[in-house]
This record gives sequence, C-alpha cells and structure tokens, in this order.
Amino acid sequence: MLQTTKTYTRRRHRQGFTLVELLVVLAILGLLAGLIGPNMLKQLGGAKTKTAKVQIKDLEQGLEMYKLDVGRFPSTSHGLSALVQKPGDADGWNGPYLKSGVPKDPWKNDYLYKYPGDHGEIDIFTYGLDGAPGGEGENVDVGSW
Repeated sequence: MLQTTKTYTRRRHRQGFTLVELLVVLAILGLLAGLIGPNMLKQLGGAKTKTAKVQIKDLEQGLEMYKLDVGRFPSTSHGLSALVQKPGDADGWNGPYLKSGVPKDPWKNDYLYKYPGDHGEIDIFTYGLDGAPGGEGENVDVGSW
C-alpha cells in the first residue's frame, strides 16, 4: 500500500505537459491545417462564384421589371445604372428596380452588361478575380447564360 501512495503522490505533483507532448500536439495541428486549409480556400472561391450567380439573377429580375415598365431593356450605354437612375429616354420608368443600388461582383469589380447580348437577349457577366476573359477556378467567367 505504501508503494501505491508514492506513485499517486508523484503523479499528483506532476502537472502540466512536457515539451515533447507539446511538440507532438503542434505537429498534429500543423498536419491538420495543411490538409484542411487548401480545401477551405477552394470552398471560398466556389462561394464567390455562387454569389456572383445569385447577384446576376437579381439583376436579371430587375431588368425584366424595367422592360415591363419601359417596353425594352436599357441600352448597353445606359447599362445597369438604369435600374437605379432614370435614363432620359425611359418613358414609363417606375424604379428604382434594385433596393440598394447596383452591386459589385464578389471580387469588387463592376458587372458588365450588354444589350443585345451575344448569348441571349441580354448578357450580364463578370470576368472573375483576374478581370480577364476565360480562366478557371476564381478566374472563371460568370454570366447570365
């Protein structure tokens, strides 16, 4: 019984972690961060692309309401700003058609608008992170087509 008490007493006085235990925990955390970090960054890029698609759909809806009131889509030169400020030649304009102005894309660039469009009656698009046509990942073009 005396032997058990000594072992218990030694364990009770040894509080905290050794340097080796701390290094092992840090190594495990580093490995986890190395495996999970890149996957999280990929998800972030995908989220921006999805956000752009949702914003483009909202802009399309605003343009459809504009067309119902005015009888046509705004010209390319008037652009998306016609959804929040009345163009001079827009008889029947009953806007603004967006609650909080024309949004920027998730990469802080302006959305591009073309009427008549190359892919449909209207084209609303963004070139992604790089701001240039084409690309993959976060540089992918996102459009209304």
